[in-house]
Amino acid sequence: MNYLSDKHKQLSESQQSGLMLWFGRLPMDKKAVAIGLSLTVGISSAAMAWKGESSDRIYFCVRTPQKKLVCQDQNNRPFRMTPFYWSQWKSDGMPRQVVRDPAMGVNGLVKATNPYKPFWAFGGFLGFALAGWMLRHCQYEEKQRAVFVDIAQKRDAARAEMAARSELLESYRDVAIAEVQLQADLDLVANDRTIDIQKAEIYAHTEIEVTQMEAQDSLFEAQTAGMTEEQKAEYILLLREMKTPYLQGSQTLQGTIDPNDKVTGAEPGAIAPQDNKTAWVQNLIKQTALIWGNQGGGKSWLARYVAKQKKQTGYRVVVLDPDSNRAEWRGIESYHSWEDIEQQIRDYVSELESRLKTFNNSSLSEEQWRQKLWSEGKALSLICEEVTSYGDFIKDTELLEKFGKLALTKSRKQEMPLTVVSHNNTQTCLFGIKGLHNLVSKMLQVECLAQVDPITLQPKSTGKAKVKLDSSNEWLDVHLPTMTAKISDFSDTVPAAQSNPNPPIDKSTLERIYELEINLGSNAGDTQDEKTKLSTMAQKLYEYLTRTERIEADVREFKGNFKVNSQRFTVEQIKGWMYEIVGAGLADWIAEGVIKLNQI
Repeated sequence: MNYLSDKHKQLSESQQSGLMLWFGRLPMDKKAVAIGLSLTVGISSAAMAWKGESSDRIYFCVRTPQKKLVCQDQNNRPFRMTPFYWSQWKSDGMPRQVVRDPAMGVNGLVKATNPYKPFWAFGGFLGFALAGWMLRHCQYEEKQRAVFVDIAQKRDAARAEMAARSELLESYRDVAIAEVQLQADLDLVANDRTIDIQKAEIYAHTEIEVTQMEAQDSLFEAQTAGMTEEQKAEYILLLREMKTPYLQGSQTLQGTIDPNDKVTGAEPGAIAPQDNKTAWVQNLIKQTALIWGNQGGGKSWLARYVAKQKKQTGYRVVVLDPDSNRAEWRGIESYHSWEDIEQQIRDYVSELESRLKTFNNSSLSEEQWRQKLWSEGKALSLICEEVTSYGDFIKDTELLEKFGKLALTKSRKQEMPLTVVSHNNTQTCLFGIKGLHNLVSKMLQVECLAQVDPITLQPKSTGKAKVKLDSSNEWLDVHLPTMTAKISDFSDTVPAAQSNPNPPIDKSTLERIYELEINLGSNAGDTQDEKTKLSTMAQKLYEYLTRTERIEADVREFKGNFKVNSQRFTVEQIKGWMYEIVGAGLADWIAEGVIKLNQI
C-alpha cells in the first residue's frame, strides 16, 4: 500500500494484528489455502458443537394418587433437570410423589454425550471469524488493486488515443501547409494582376480627368471671353447659387430625399391599417384553449362567443354544460346530464385515438390530412363548461385522465380542438385530475378579469382579459368582445317570423316555472304532516322534488337546477337535506346520492 506519510504508515500498521501482517505477505495461493483451512476448522467445530448434550440430565416422574407415574407434561415433553438443580430441589424439600424415571438411563440419570460442546462452538466461531477476516483483507487488497488496474487501462487508452491524434495532426499539418502555400501563391499572382489593373485604371482615369479639366477650362474661357475679373467672379457666384434644372418648380435637392415626400394613404391603392382590438379571439377557434377567471369575469360569455365563431367557421360544435340545458344552447349540439357528458367524453377519446391511428398508418402529410378531415365534414370542436366538477361526478378517473392528456396535446392537428372553461388554471380545477401541470402551463390560456361593483358588491366583467399564447410565458392584455346580451341562439339564420326567439308563454306556465325553478319557498302548497319535522331547506327540497314529479332523485342530476332565490348549493348540503327527508319517512335510499320518494 502507498502511504501518504510515515505517520500514516505507523497508524495503519498499529491498527493491524501481526497475524494479518503475516497473512498480507503471503502469495495468493497460500492465502487461499489458509482461508480454506480456517473454513474447514470452523465447519468441523460447528458440526461437533451441533450434536449431543453438554451436561448430565435426571429424568423424573410424578406419582399420582392412583399410583400412576406421569413422566411428561401436556405437550409430551419429559420432566428433566440437571443434577445440580435436582440436589438443590432435594435440599429445599422435594415432594415424595417425585421419583426418578426408571426407564431412562441409570435410575433416571442420563450422562452428557458431548461435554466439550461449548469448546467446539467456540472453535467453530473462531474458524469462521478468522476466515471472514482473511477474506475481508483479500477483498480490501483486491479493491485497491482494481483501482490501479483501472488507472493503467485508462492510461494505455489515453496513450493510444494521443498517438492516433498525433498521427492525424501530422497528416493534417502537412495538408494545411500545402494548402497555405498554394493559396499564398494564388493570392500573390492575383495581387500582382490586381495591381496592374488598378494601375491601368488609375492612368486611364487620370487622363480622363485631365482631359475634362482641360475641356472645362476651355469652355469657361469661351463663356467668359471679354469679361472683366469682377464680371467673372459674379458669374461664378451665380452658378453656385443656381438650383438644379432637373427639379420642378420650387422643389430643391434636399426636398427629394425627405421621407415625408411619399405617396399618402389618400392615393388610390393605399391600404389603411385596421384597428381590431378583438382579433386575438381567432386564436381560440382552431386551438385547444383554457378560459378561466373568477365569477362574473365573462368567461361563459366568451365561451359562447367562441362557440358561435367555431360554428360559423364550419366546426361541428359539441357543448358539455352540466349547469345548463338545451334552451341555453339553441341551434347547437349540447349535453347536460352526467351520463350524457361521460358518454360524449368517451366518444371523443375513441374518435381521437382512431384518427391518430389512421393518420399514423397513412401516407398523407399533416396538411393533406387536415384538408381531408375538413372536406369530409369531420372538423369537431368540444366546449367543456364547469370542468371543475367533472372529477366529482364522473368516477371513471382513467377515462378523465386519458381525455385530459389527449385533448390538450393531440387534438389540434386532428381538427378536434377543445375549449375548457374553469374557475382557475390549476390541476384540480381541470377535470379534477393530476399530472397536467406541464400541459396546462404551455397551453393557450385566457384569464377573464372581474371587479367588484362598489355599490351592489357583485362581481362583474371589466371587459378585459389576459392571454398567454401557446408555449409562451408572457401574459398579454387584451379586450373582450363587446356583447350586450348573452348568446343563447346559435342558429345560422333566424326567419323573420321568429324574430322573437322566445315564443309567448301563458300566465299559468310562467307561474309554474317561477315556482319550480326560482321561488321555491313562496308557496308551500299542500303539505303532509310529516313535513313539519323537516328543516326549512329540506322542506323546500322535498317540495321541489314532488313538484317536478320525480320518483327517483339523483343529486348529481338535479343539483344544477335546484336553487332557492337564485342561490345554488353544494352536493354535501343537498345530501344533508336528503338525509332529513329519508329520516322523516318520505323517501328511501336506493344508492349513493339517490333516493326514491314514497308515493302517498
